[in-house]
Amino acid sequence: MYTLNTQLWTVSTSMNITNKKNTPSKRSTYRHGDLYRTLLEAAIQMAKQGGADAIVLREVTRQAGVAPNAAYRHFADRNALLQAVSMAAQSSLANVVEDEISQIKETHNLLENASARLRAVGTGYLRFARIEPGLFRMAFSIHNDLSNAANPASAGRSGLTPYQLLGSALDMLVKAGALPEERRMSAEIFAWSAVHGFAMLTLEGPLRALDKTQAEVIGQRLIDMVERGL
Repeated sequence: MYTLNTQLWTVSTSMNITNKKNTPSKRSTYRHGDLYRTLLEAAIQMAKQGGADAIVLREVTRQAGVAPNAAYRHFADRNALLQAVSMAAQSSLANVVEDEISQIKETHNLLENASARLRAVGTGYLRFARIEPGLFRMAFSIHNDLSNAANPASAGRSGLTPYQLLGSALDMLVKAGALPEERRMSAEIFAWSAVHGFAMLTLEGPLRALDKTQAEVIGQRLIDMVERGL
């Protein structure tokens, strides 16, 4: 009897050890790059809900299932994380703009193609503000200058950032003869300021009462005005 009990205990113990090995535990380690992407994705989801103010570093690490100080292996501080989320938001914006560009039916008329490209950039920009207000606020509220305007981390599928997509459309207008060379310098800033200002007024200002259709109609007229003003 003693021998039988000993054998049963040995088998039971062996099964328990095996089960513990097979039971998934809370993730404590990540392969190189995995933790960075996990932290960034958690922060992006927070930004979608409430922009930069919604991103709390301790909550980001909690969602990733790691200790709070683990984030500092990839981000020097909260601002570094915000910078990364901002560039990810710009990348998402670039993709939406590229979706609009992909719908253009090009003709043999350079001016028509250039005008359609500029309209697609503006339309995509305003659409992104409407469908992703949290990320839209995040995209350009962190950077202090244009030093990251061409950063690959902010690029869409084409490899161009939102700023570069706008620049490309303006270059097409120059090539088509619709925008004089002497007026090309800093044209991105003029066009961007007008469209971004309207987007913010619909999100946070007195134009937030506009419904989707009204905002789209006014947005298209604004883009017309921008093109004529260039």
